[in-house]
Amino acid sequence: MASRLNPYLTFNGDARQAMEFYKEVFGGTLDLNNYGEFGQADAPNADKIMHGMLETTSGFTLMGADNPPGMHSEQGSPFSVSLSGDDDAELRGYWEKLSEGGSVSVPLEKQMWGDVFGMCTDRFGVPWMVNISTEN
Repeated sequence: MASRLNPYLTFNGDARQAMEFYKEVFGGTLDLNNYGEFGQADAPNADKIMHGMLETTSGFTLMGADNPPGMHSEQGSPFSVSLSGDDDAELRGYWEKLSEGGSVSVPLEKQMWGDVFGMCTDRFGVPWMVNISTEN
């Protein structure tokens, strides 16, 4: 397998719901493994996600997991997940789904550099940037 770089998101107990949401947004194949499957069947977090991976037909790979007990992560900083390209309909579709139930900090609209761009935070606290390239 060639090396690749992809986002790995950490959640405080709702990784299953978040990863299933991203599957609804992007489609693809979602594999989820919980802590119980990896030798912690009696642990209080046995049903929480130890590792999840979504691979889409567009070539996106998004990974995520719940924090182990005793660990907490601050959602939303210091990163954003960026989606960009020139397929207006596809990217607007992602934007609509990601921003629904979340908050929009920059509306998806034409910007001074000529592209359509927006920033939102989804309902799981993950910040997203969407940039739709336009021909000048």
